Amino acid sequence: MDLRMLAYVVAIAEEGAISGAARRLQLTQPTLSRQLHALERRLGVELFTRAGRGLTPTAAGEALLRHAVRMLADAETALHDVRLAAEGKTGRLTVGFAGSGINGALGNALGRLRAELPDVDLFLRELFDDAEMSAGILDGSLDVAVQRLPVRDARLATRVLAHEPLAIFLPSGHSLARTSEPAPVSVLGQIPLVLWPRESAPHAYGEITSLCHSAGIVPRVGAQGRTVQTILALVAAGFGAAVMADSYRVLHREGVTPRRLTDTTTTLHLVWRAGAMSPLLTRFMTAMSG
Repeated sequence: MDLRMLAYVVAIAEEGAISGAARRLQLTQPTLSRQLHALERRLGVELFTRAGRGLTPTAAGEALLRHAVRMLADAETALHDVRLAAEGKTGRLTVGFAGSGINGALGNALGRLRAELPDVDLFLRELFDDAEMSAGILDGSLDVAVQRLPVRDARLATRVLAHEPLAIFLPSGHSLARTSEPAPVSVLGQIPLVLWPRESAPHAYGEITSLCHSAGIVPRVGAQGRTVQTILALVAAGFGAAVMADSYRVLHREGVTPRRLTDTTTTLHLVWRAGAMSPLLTRFMTAMSG
């Protein structure tokens, strides 16, 4: 049934007269009368009876009114939701991230995102492998990722979110940890390294080994760990030092002393599927840059 006709019925019932309802609806009185009579003929029932100078709903009219009020309210809610979605103010967004994101730029922005997009269902998925995050964008399980080393793929669009230095995380008892001053990259040749396994995080492994090779250092592997927590635990236990984004120092792992590495930087990227910039994703990007 035409929602416009339901609105006519509601207006007549609330005004109690054709004349008042016509003024409210900005229609002529004859036009509204014809619309009401056409609806009654279509339904085969009388919807209103005269009571003095006014109109009152019949039993059939009351039944229609109950449904009409609910349907009009539902339609208004639907239109409101459609407008919000078109403006990027509602919907579902799944964000992949690694620790270097949540401890840095993404973590700083989450409160702002929640305040600016309160009606958005924001789902955060922590992943430990940059390649896995890029794959999640491509298979649709992620809408956007905050990651350091996105896979090079023409189907992926990227934007730089933030830059930060790398740091060497040292066992607190090691001689290199006696100062917290920035250290040259050459210190990587003075201590074994705790690395991500090449097979599970090839990009992160390659970033660290390339840093060593560019400084003329052949890295010595003291141990390997698949999570930040494991790597820092191995560092605290004396297996070696770890090279990670400087933002990880906020974890304050006991037995571990961080030192920034001079003249180094790592980059956090926003990654999404090329050509898939929805209104919601646009708002997310804007909030992340605020």
